[in-house]
Amino acid sequence: MSPPSPTEFDIVFAGGGATACVVAGRLAACDSSLKILILEAGEHTLDKPAHVQLYQYPFHLAPTTTTLTFNFGNPSPHLNGRTLVVPSGRSVGGASTINFGAYTRAPLSDYDDWAVEGWESKNLIPLMKKFETYQVQPGCPTHGYTGPVKVSPGGHKLAISEEFIHVGMTYHKRPYSEDTNDLKTCNTYSPWAKYIDSTTGRRSDAAHCYVYNQAQNPNLQIWVGKRVTRIIFEDKRAVGVEFTNDLVSCPGADQSLSTVKASKLVVVSAGAFGSPPILERSGIGAEAVLERCGIKPLINLPGVGENYTDHDAVLVPYLVADEAVTMDPLWRGEENATKDALAQWTANGTSLIASNGVDAKIKWRPDAEELKAMGPAFQQRWDGFFRDHPDKCVAIFSLIAGYLGPLVGTLPPRNYMMAGYFTLYPASAGSVHIKVDENGKETLDFTTGFLEDPSDIVPINFAYKKMREILRRLPSYRGELAVGHPKFPEGSAAACGEASGPVDINAPDIIYTAEDDEAIENYHRDCVQTTWHSLGTCAMKPQAEQGVVDARLNVYGVTNLKVADMSIVPKNVGTNTYSTALLIGEKAAMIIAEELGLAYNV
Repeated sequence: MSPPSPTEFDIVFAGGGATACVVAGRLAACDSSLKILILEAGEHTLDKPAHVQLYQYPFHLAPTTTTLTFNFGNPSPHLNGRTLVVPSGRSVGGASTINFGAYTRAPLSDYDDWAVEGWESKNLIPLMKKFETYQVQPGCPTHGYTGPVKVSPGGHKLAISEEFIHVGMTYHKRPYSEDTNDLKTCNTYSPWAKYIDSTTGRRSDAAHCYVYNQAQNPNLQIWVGKRVTRIIFEDKRAVGVEFTNDLVSCPGADQSLSTVKASKLVVVSAGAFGSPPILERSGIGAEAVLERCGIKPLINLPGVGENYTDHDAVLVPYLVADEAVTMDPLWRGEENATKDALAQWTANGTSLIASNGVDAKIKWRPDAEELKAMGPAFQQRWDGFFRDHPDKCVAIFSLIAGYLGPLVGTLPPRNYMMAGYFTLYPASAGSVHIKVDENGKETLDFTTGFLEDPSDIVPINFAYKKMREILRRLPSYRGELAVGHPKFPEGSAAACGEASGPVDINAPDIIYTAEDDEAIENYHRDCVQTTWHSLGTCAMKPQAEQGVVDARLNVYGVTNLKVADMSIVPKNVGTNTYSTALLIGEKAAMIIAEELGLAYNV
């Protein structure tokens, strides 16, 4: 992967995230003579501990980070006037190099619901199997065993997660399943696998799995620290890319513009936040948006930047027994604990270095009693979307063995856990566009849409109560970290605080008053956050339905230009989205190889 010098390639990728790595890597392996360039604003991740050691994922959220971009939403009355901040990856491999590493797959009905020819689930299952090596258990018919991406239980089995599963089965009365990622099973408690190679204990990200392993190919090049400004057209044919030095990766660097030509194809692959601005700066988008920014329209495509969706997440902190094993010592940077864990990981790929602290989950669907408890505000959404799709869960409930949150560095050095819950199909949607401020500087016009639909907050409010009941029955439970919970009225039965131990498994549930419910809702509007699962802003839909690309990922109205990343997803998917990003990459590689007339056998 040589230094920048050529000025023309066959294919140029504008963005080097997970999907771009898959497509570029597959095409390079298919035909090593193809001249392929990936332009990435972020930095290389090759063999860097911060990226290959999964336990380090929280460190990327530091305010000084250079491995992700903080995208600031517009203040929203639905979030009590709050500005929601949504991170996105900015490195070779994108978010696959810094995320939680949680292995989840969407149900088959999600892909069928897209209603896009060639993207039906029956056509995608072989690709899902193709990219993975499932090291959790052998012989599972919906899993793959020869792919580049390794999936395993990780390097340490946390006992507190076993407690979560046990209480979930007994108190919450749901069954156990070894595999809820078989593309259909949900509403059962199960282990949670990770994108970790069980042999090495290293994170299995797209950069290492698809492009860094082809360093011997001089025709596959990655130029880091390069921010794509726009696509270059001749008439309406994409012929190249304009870029400049990225000031985060290259502080103080020259800001002059450079160009590189693409003789065969340009692929925009900058993600849900990066791809719409590139198109809009290139004159592709809603005319009103372009005119406000002083950009001459090339193609009026109003869907660009619309249809933004995510998953709504909440993390609630609890106190844990001193003898429990959690991630806290490593996340606090305790020298002895980290040194011992690193020695074990170096020797055999195990220890908490190869863990994310999340070993169990349930893909939750409410039963009749729970549905009744949520009331009429959610009933219409349930009836119209979930009821007749038994493979779709409303939310994922999980336990994080350790503290992640804004109080890191200020809490007493003890053990913590967090109730994690995130809804998978919120009805609300937002948008991502560019705008020009009063100083003439381009900024992001990001409307998150979070909690705008009244039905979205209902299962979140319910999840707080249900997860609290589950966690206070765990043997390791020692109370709530009150500062991270709703502000209940004085004298409330729901008051939070430290405890000497769990309640009995058959103890009555906490009874919440109307004032308590109001406190819970206000709490969620104050603290609900992204799950880093941004998608949909260049949707693969008919142009008349605000679509941006067709079934072969071609941008409407122009030629030689495709989009391949999570922005093309037309409807939300019930999964941690790395699996879908890989899937899109595999499908895109097939499409491009076919159009180039390549014998695609990789």
